Amino acid sequence: MAGVTAPSGLGDFDLGHLNFWARPESEREAAFAQLRQLDKPRFMPFVNNMPLAKKNDGVYALVRHTDVIEASRNPKLFSSEPTANAVFDMPPWLAPFFDSMINMDDPRHSRIRKVVARAFTPRLLAKLEVDLQRRASRIVDDVVTVGRGDLVTQVAQRLPIQVICDMMGILEHQYDYVLERTNTIIGFSDPEYTGISRDYLIRHGAPGRRHIIPVSARLLKAGLDLIRLVRRLGEERTRDPQDDLISALVNTNGDGDRLDPRDVGTFFILLVVAGNETTRNVITHTVKLFTEHPDQRALLLEDYGGRIGPAIEEIVRYVTPVIQFRRTVTQDCELGGREFHRGDKLLLFYNSANRDETVFDDPDRFDITRSPNQHVGFGGPGPHFCLGANLARREITVMLRELYTRLPEIRTVGEPERLLSFFINGIKRMPFDTTG
Repeated sequence: MAGVTAPSGLGDFDLGHLNFWARPESEREAAFAQLRQLDKPRFMPFVNNMPLAKKNDGVYALVRHTDVIEASRNPKLFSSEPTANAVFDMPPWLAPFFDSMINMDDPRHSRIRKVVARAFTPRLLAKLEVDLQRRASRIVDDVVTVGRGDLVTQVAQRLPIQVICDMMGILEHQYDYVLERTNTIIGFSDPEYTGISRDYLIRHGAPGRRHIIPVSARLLKAGLDLIRLVRRLGEERTRDPQDDLISALVNTNGDGDRLDPRDVGTFFILLVVAGNETTRNVITHTVKLFTEHPDQRALLLEDYGGRIGPAIEEIVRYVTPVIQFRRTVTQDCELGGREFHRGDKLLLFYNSANRDETVFDDPDRFDITRSPNQHVGFGGPGPHFCLGANLARREITVMLRELYTRLPEIRTVGEPERLLSFFINGIKRMPFDTTG
C-alpha cells in the first residue's frame, strides 16, 4: 500500500529484540501483518555485543512473500556469505565451526551440495525407509506403555536424531551426546542453554557484552565436539568404508569428488541442527494443532494416504519452524520499494511470508486441504531450498501415521514451554495424554 508509514504502536515491536519473540504468537503475527502493509522493508537497528564488532548495526526486514521469493532466487545480488544463519557476522574464531554450505554461494555451495546429494544413493534411501518405520513403531510402543508425558522428549525429538545419527553411522550410545550439543547450538538465545536469566534476556533483548564470551564458548565447545566426533568417524570410514552416509561423503565418488574433513564436520552440524530441529518441531506443533482443530484431525484420518501430503505442506506453512535467514547485498539494487546498498543485511522472514494476505486466502486459518500452497517453510526457491525437505516430509509422514493409527486420540494438554529464539519456532516441552 503506497505511502503507508509505520502504523501506530508498531514501534513497540522490535524484531531484533528478544522481548518481541517472548510475546504471544497473536501479537507477533499482528505486528508482521502491519509490517507487510508498509511501502518498503523496515530497518531494524540493534546493538552488536560481539567483541571487536561495530556496536551499532542493523538489518532490513523482508516480510512480504514476493520480496522473500525474489531475494531467494537471486543469490548474486543477495548473498549467503559471510553468513545466512546469524544476524551478525560471526567472529573469525567461531566461524570455522559453523561455516557450512548454508553460508556459501556458488561455486563452493554447488560443489558441496552436489557431493551430498549424490551420497543419498538408492540403497541408502531404501535402508532409510525401513529404519524410519522401525523406529517410529518403537517410539509409539513406548508411548502406548506410558500413556502420557512430554511430547518433545518422548516422541518428536527421538525420530529425527536417531535417523540422522544412524544414517551417518553414529552409534546409539552417542545419540544423547549429539542431541545435547545440538540443543546448545540451537538454543543460543534461550536461558536454559545460555545460563542467563530469562528476565535479563527479555529486558535487554540479547546477551550483554559480559555474556558473549561465555555463550560463545558454549557454542564453540558444542560445535567442536560434533566436528571431532564426525571427523574421527570419517577417518575410520576412509580406511574402512561402510554402507552409511559418511562413507559416501569422505570417499571419492564417480566424479572424483568428496568432502574434506572440515566440510564433513560443518555439514554434520547443519544436518543435525536443521534436520533434527525442523522435524521435531513440526511433529510437536502438529499434535498441538490437531488438538486445537479436531475437525482437521478427523479430516486427515478419513483419508490419511490421500491427505497427508497437502496436510504436511499446510502444517509447515502454518508453523514455519525456521523463522528467518539472512542475506547480504552485494551491489546497489532495489527490492520491495527500497534502495539497498552493498553490505546491507536483510532478514527473510519466512513466517511472515507464509501469512501474506496477497498470496494465501485467510492465511491465519489452518486448513489441511489448502490449495495452492506456495509456502516458503523450507526456504524460498533457489540454490538454498532445503536439501532435506523430502527427508523431513517422509519422517513426518511415517511418525504421524504411526501415532494417529495407533493413538488417534493423542492430544496435548496445557501450554507448551517455548524456545526463546528469533531463529527457530521451537517447543522445548509439551505435555501430552493418550488416556482420554
